[in-house]
Amino acid sequence: MATKEILNYIGGAWQKPVSGDGLPVINPATGETIAVSPAGSQADVEAAVQAAAAAFPEWRAVPPAERIQYLFKFKQLLEEHFDEIARIVTTENGKTLAEARGELRRGVENVEVACGIPILMQGYNLEDVARGIDELMFRQPLGVVAAITPFNFPAMIPLWFLPYAIACGNTFILKPADRVPLSMIRIVELLHETGLPAGVVNLVNGGKAAADALLDHPEVQAISFVGSTPVARYIYARASANGKRVQCQGGAKNHVVILPDAEPETTTQIIADSAYGCAGQRCLAVSVAVTVGDAQQWFRDSITRTAAAMKIGDGLAQGVQMGPVISEVSRQRIQGLITKGTQQGARAAVDGRDAVAAGLEHGSFVGPTVLDGVPAGSELSETEIFGPVLSLIHANDVDEAMAIIAKSSYGNASSIFTSSGAAARKFRNLIPTGNVGVNIGVAAPMAYFPFSGWKGSFLGVLHAQGRDAVEFYTDKKVVIERWPREWSRKF
Repeated sequence: MATKEILNYIGGAWQKPVSGDGLPVINPATGETIAVSPAGSQADVEAAVQAAAAAFPEWRAVPPAERIQYLFKFKQLLEEHFDEIARIVTTENGKTLAEARGELRRGVENVEVACGIPILMQGYNLEDVARGIDELMFRQPLGVVAAITPFNFPAMIPLWFLPYAIACGNTFILKPADRVPLSMIRIVELLHETGLPAGVVNLVNGGKAAADALLDHPEVQAISFVGSTPVARYIYARASANGKRVQCQGGAKNHVVILPDAEPETTTQIIADSAYGCAGQRCLAVSVAVTVGDAQQWFRDSITRTAAAMKIGDGLAQGVQMGPVISEVSRQRIQGLITKGTQQGARAAVDGRDAVAAGLEHGSFVGPTVLDGVPAGSELSETEIFGPVLSLIHANDVDEAMAIIAKSSYGNASSIFTSSGAAARKFRNLIPTGNVGVNIGVAAPMAYFPFSGWKGSFLGVLHAQGRDAVEFYTDKKVVIERWPREWSRKF
């Protein structure tokens, strides 16, 4: 099979990267190379920044109500090509087609919310802050902004940033993950069809060299990032040291608490979907289930049965419930962490280390795994596995369960399953995570709420999506004015 050539989109045109070949883009279900991602370089980024900077003065002057007309057209094109894009996501990422469709739907919702920018971007004013003096606050775009996005949601996560950035009047540069460049290439091709002015959106493919060039470039005013916590810390430190506004969504170790009064069948299915959906490669996936009291026995038995029965395979095939992990390197890393867990005292109630999907012997598969009795405080209880592995631990009461979660260095998400309103309210009020689910396995906020995250899961102040995105991509300007009939120093 011929591999697809990966081009950059700069100044409204597709261009061959200056840098040479970098990373193979591999279909993780088959092991087949489908493209080769460029290495990326400072020269590639420089061209994109210059195009974005040249486009900014004119784009900023376009009224917000006119800017969003391009987003309306964009939304329509995404709907028309919805299944095509979802299939690309599945092919390069591995998740099931249903999961890819769900991902894209959440991305489209951000485009829809950004279409409300004429309201969301409004400021406020007060007449007569002093006699004859009025004060106004309005928002203005920053200039050239950039986003560096991960492999696990190649279509959705760039759409956390792109629509808001350009609706607010900024020009935008995207560097997608070099393992999954094809989804955003197709999406940018559709964006081009809207007639969006050249240079407003640019796409630069590549790895660390391209990312560093964006972090260092003096023309880039803001950086958005989603990825692991160690890389988030690096991005935040380097970009902020260069005077940029930065938001970095990092890693996670998400817990779910199961109380004895939870409904067993529904609870089990929802938690299985959360732990094993997208092969566990999402920052809101449940990684640790904390059973309380009598819930220990029934939940352990039911989650073990459910995990063991799941069908793995190519995400494009019907009936497949879980696809592969992103790469062979990830597969080996996850297998190693499962082994480490068993060495530290856990029991593999369901062991996915040797899972193979029929006819896909070269795929990067790890089966759904349940590790029972992971010792609290062990290395595995803190490590972000980022794979289809659910650890089970036990607590005597809800306070002990909450104390376990509070000790984690991460604070992305947590959930509780219960029929008790009092327990749920206590949990949601006191648990130190930015996203909280009550009888919800994946507490993913809608596009008009911020994608929150606390502690080691987020660096910055303003999160992705909704009003936070508008705040992040604009500066506030305060104007104080007086128009006297007669000039006087008296106030």
